[in-house]
Amino acid sequence: MNFPYVILYVLILFLLRKHEAKTLTAHPETRIIGGQDAFAGQFPYAAAIHVQTSDSKFFCGGTILNQQWILTSGHCVYNAVLFTIQLGSNYLNTSDPNRETLATSDWVVHPDFNPDTIENDIGLIKLRMPITFNDYIKLIYMANVALGGGTSLTIIGWGQTSDSDPELSDSLQYQTVSTLTNAECKIYYGNQISDNMICVQGNYNEGTCIGDNGSPLLLPSSMWVFGVASFISGNGCESTEPSGFTRILPYVSWINNITRVS
Repeated sequence: MNFPYVILYVLILFLLRKHEAKTLTAHPETRIIGGQDAFAGQFPYAAAIHVQTSDSKFFCGGTILNQQWILTSGHCVYNAVLFTIQLGSNYLNTSDPNRETLATSDWVVHPDFNPDTIENDIGLIKLRMPITFNDYIKLIYMANVALGGGTSLTIIGWGQTSDSDPELSDSLQYQTVSTLTNAECKIYYGNQISDNMICVQGNYNEGTCIGDNGSPLLLPSSMWVFGVASFISGNGCESTEPSGFTRILPYVSWINNITRVS
């Protein structure tokens, strides 16, 4: 059986680099695949992250863990030299008085992160100064329970709407998806799927796309994060194949150890 390859780290970065900060424009029809606009304050823990390396710029999502730490994917921090992070606003470009923009260069990637297989694809960004929480900027809690198949969860992000449209969304998007068991996900991706990953599908082709990497997988109407967006099918965002996330549960102790000592 031929499995569609998961888009791995190098290809993800190649595609993400098309989204330099200077090219970001308002595009109200662009959304996480099949998504809809979030309202102000609906996801106050969402972080929009512009990443700069020594030779490129690209975009990722993230989640506020506490007053000084942002949770994202490992490939979103790997080799980064500067992050520009927007908090408190659903918009990337539209004027918003609730937006706070911060810069930092401090990050930690999981010590076993493998950029070739995206195994242990989880990272942390440390802010230079503690942020102040309000109605539009809040922390999220890490879920400490395992998920089986068929659980209804929410994905969010500013990623592009289709394989042919390179624009990021100006407005934060969200959509409801359901989890698959890893056995079900291996039907699509074979042994590329490990126990530290979790796959989701929508009713049709709803899922994450380029630019959604690092964004959270959430329990609907709650403040709990279960996963971090990690990969999409090599057949593209609009395929009906599952979107992939890094599970939070295996990394809770590692995350707590990093964020407690600083």
